[in-house]
Amino acid sequence: MTARIVLLVTSPRLPAGLLTSAAWDVVRQHPVLAGAESELTTAVRQAGAEVTVVDGPATQPLLDTVAAHGAAVWLAGPAGDESLARELGLRLAREPGLAELELMYGSWDPPGARLLDAVAVLDRLASPGGDPWKRAQTHRSLAGYLLEESYEAYDAMVSDDTDSLREELGDVLLQVVLHARLAEDLPEGERWTIDDVAGGLVDKMIRRNPHVFAGAEAGTLEEITANWERIKRVEKARDSVLDGVAFSQPALALATQILDRAARNGLTTPLPNPDAEPDDEAKLGATLLTMVAKAREANLNPEAALRKTTLTQAQKIRETETQPRD
Repeated sequence: MTARIVLLVTSPRLPAGLLTSAAWDVVRQHPVLAGAESELTTAVRQAGAEVTVVDGPATQPLLDTVAAHGAAVWLAGPAGDESLARELGLRLAREPGLAELELMYGSWDPPGARLLDAVAVLDRLASPGGDPWKRAQTHRSLAGYLLEESYEAYDAMVSDDTDSLREELGDVLLQVVLHARLAEDLPEGERWTIDDVAGGLVDKMIRRNPHVFAGAEAGTLEEITANWERIKRVEKARDSVLDGVAFSQPALALATQILDRAARNGLTTPLPNPDAEPDDEAKLGATLLTMVAKAREANLNPEAALRKTTLTQAQKIRETETQPRD
């Protein structure tokens, strides 16, 4: 049988005992070495295997173990121990008769595993001994940052800049995770965690998509949307069709959403007449609301339209700035 060294790599984001059957077989059948004590070494020992912790360079102890037993298993650390793998690879390339090097994944990250890293990093930053600025924040003091990061993500979307979008969504995610971490320090009875946030989202998505999770007939997109709204009304038990509207959003978007909510629920109210308003500000407001209503009837987004035109004007201003002045 060919002598071999098995470099066993595992996910540091999963419980130590969650190994594949092949990984458990190899650690039970062959001598196991590791660079440090860890939850994984404890789990392996509890399963009946012996683990030797190597203090210092590991290449020669591994080769000595292979020479004595025909095989050896190295429990890689959280970072994968790439430098050791490289050193072993070079040594065995020069002396191929010593052993074969085999890379085995005993466990691997599931999709979304790096979210656990984000939670761990923000926990450290917001805990005693972490970042004083983050520890001094509150939900209210961070409110503006959430809006700012969301707008930057929006800019990346409308610019079709997917690389920037990835980065900006990371900044939005930072705000979400940080708010959840700060909520852990709220008084008893008020606190919640990132798991509560994720759990609430999962439950909501399952409830509101019965055509996916409960075997309901999908129907058309319009029917799915109507069913979503019906389920949401039951969940929220709202007194008004306007309950849940974010009144702090930009005025054009707010006007569009209010008119849309009313129309979807069969409510019609007359728009204000600009000529009947008592002052110039009220006249302007009534005129703008009328324009929003006309835009909605034409299936246009007034917020997007004004933004696009304003950005074009901003570009003209930049071009004017570069021109020589008299």
